[in-house]
Amino acid sequence: MKNFIRTIVFAIGASLIVFMPMQAYAEKAVAKGSFVGASDHITTGGVSIIKTANGGAVVILDTNFSLDGAPDPRVGFGKDGKFIDASDLGKLVNNDGLQAYVVPPSVNVDDFNEVYIWCRKFAVPLGVASLN
Repeated sequence: MKNFIRTIVFAIGASLIVFMPMQAYAEKAVAKGSFVGASDHITTGGVSIIKTANGGAVVILDTNFSLDGAPDPRVGFGKDGKFIDASDLGKLVNNDGLQAYVVPPSVNVDDFNEVYIWCRKFAVPLGVASLN
């Protein structure tokens, strides 16, 4: 049951996201990328940025997402090789699989060209996906 709920629905803060079928959200993506490991970590899989009808955005880590593990991994944005602290979307929910992160209204996804899996404890990237 836990796996079913994790795959279908995520509660993030006060927001609730219900996943569309994979193909449906992929078609609505405004940006996509694939993770490349960093700092001697293995990070793989795809990421998509979805803009919502209410003007917000959601970061979707695809079903093939995987991180080999690290202390305090976070999800956030960066630009031109630099992680931006103010874009931190929260703690990585799982080291693998489908997951979603609501982008707060204070973060404009158009200002960034990368999604990071970031280790806050050691201030190093664990994986970076260039967006296109």
